[in-house]
Amino acid sequence: MTIHTKALSALAALALTVPAAAMAQEPIALRFSDSTTADAPRSVALTDIFAERLGDDFEFQPYFSSTLVPQGSEIVAIQRGNLEMSLLPPSDFAKQVPAFDILGAAYVIRDPEHLQAVFESDIGDEFRQMARDEMGLEILGIAYYGARHVNLRGDREVMTPQDLNGVRLRMPGGESWQFLGSAIGANPTPMDYAEVYTGLQTGAIDGQDNPLPNNQLMKFHEVTDQIILTGHNMGFGMLIINADLFASLTAEQQQTMRDAASEAFAWSDQQYIDQEAELVSFFEQEGLKVYEPDLEAFKTYAQEQYLASPLSDAWPEGMLERINAL
Repeated sequence: MTIHTKALSALAALALTVPAAAMAQEPIALRFSDSTTADAPRSVALTDIFAERLGDDFEFQPYFSSTLVPQGSEIVAIQRGNLEMSLLPPSDFAKQVPAFDILGAAYVIRDPEHLQAVFESDIGDEFRQMARDEMGLEILGIAYYGARHVNLRGDREVMTPQDLNGVRLRMPGGESWQFLGSAIGANPTPMDYAEVYTGLQTGAIDGQDNPLPNNQLMKFHEVTDQIILTGHNMGFGMLIINADLFASLTAEQQQTMRDAASEAFAWSDQQYIDQEAELVSFFEQEGLKVYEPDLEAFKTYAQEQYLASPLSDAWPEGMLERINAL
């Protein structure tokens, strides 16, 4: 064989190996779905910080406003391999593992700092293990996105749960959400989110509960008179990925992913906290009365309601006391 022929053979062999090598270096596609909008702080954190920190090993493909899969079907889509990632509240996890329901009960998670403390403790480890073993999901990080407060028509002063007796408070549909309304003393009334403004305007309902940014976005302050800073529910989501996919990554890739989530949500958490503080002044300037009730009275009443209800049957034994102790 001549030198020229050998060279051609070597080049041909190299050409055959290039496609395989190129394929091996292809970034791992991470299809992500969320029901919120692309401009929400937690969404911006994922696209601008999380995706960038992942590096060249991954290609983060975000789909917001439920444009890829319908809201409520994300977990099943991940389990079936039709989706890799999502950011979901405890109520979605509770559909498959009811123990998660405790994390969305009134006054269990007290504030953003308490939320972090819970998930940095052995309690957080236990919930991560449950998600891994029973759902095939890996929890990568926790994103806070606002405390829910009571927003009412009229001048009724609310300091204790008893002061909400008879108040028709719009709450999202579903047993857990409706019970949340009664657990703070109100008469929960299901109503579609898009109808709440008109419901308040016409008096069909006396009030609604939402994080302050939602109140501003939906202009509920135009048809209400006061905001009671009950903080009865801390809105947060858990960033998840298919557990088998995560297990297939190198230890370095896994740590990179966790660190990226931590950095992204540290930024977005602060955006929500700052926004909430600024909105108190905004609503006061708009003429609303904004004040804090007796939070201990609300917490005591709410936890008594849950413990007397079948909804707490699935809570892990002793978990409420352990969370309260943090």
